[in-house]
Amino acid sequence: MTIDEELTLLETQLRRLKIEYEIYFNNPTKKPPTDIEWKVLSLLRKFSDSSRLSFSHRFRYNELAQRYAIYSDLWRKKSRIREEGYRRPQDALLSIQGLRPEEHQPEHKAYGVGQGGAAAATAPATEEHPFTVECSDARAEHDQVEKLYKVLTEAKKKAGEPLSGNIDSFTTFVQKKTAQLRKQYHCATVEYTVEVQHGHVKLKAKAKT
Repeated sequence: MTIDEELTLLETQLRRLKIEYEIYFNNPTKKPPTDIEWKVLSLLRKFSDSSRLSFSHRFRYNELAQRYAIYSDLWRKKSRIREEGYRRPQDALLSIQGLRPEEHQPEHKAYGVGQGGAAAATAPATEEHPFTVECSDARAEHDQVEKLYKVLTEAKKKAGEPLSGNIDSFTTFVQKKTAQLRKQYHCATVEYTVEVQHGHVKLKAKAKT
């Protein structure tokens, strides 16, 4: 099985796990879907060492791992409420509501997901969580520029906006913009931010002292 096929299997199993947990929380006689969750965790562990993954595979894996971390955090809270009962009015609300991933951050780390590292560096940009990298030389810092380009491209796809140029033309743009701002503001690096505002993707550049 290829890496693409295994990541597709992980995505399918994660989608199935979410459905099974929804059924579990709505049916007091159901048991938690631990067998499916074990399969998801096994695949997440398998790819937690991202050294053998390409950039696109690593980005896709990190997105799935982050999604699982968010879901898992919600399931843990809802399971506790189910076992201990409702202590507050909002607990009852939580027990029946779903979760939009961009509204919450997991309270624990998942495989490949934490406050730093590859996962944090390539997490999708949302209105609440812009993506940021610093750059001083686009040609020398190709990995940083590639991450920025990947996140910008993915954000534009999700927003239904047209894509502009390839990685080479984007690198040239970043190189020129960085040189311009460094000269203008006498700064060491330039901070680039991909953010989503009212459904529109914006790329911003700011001098960093």
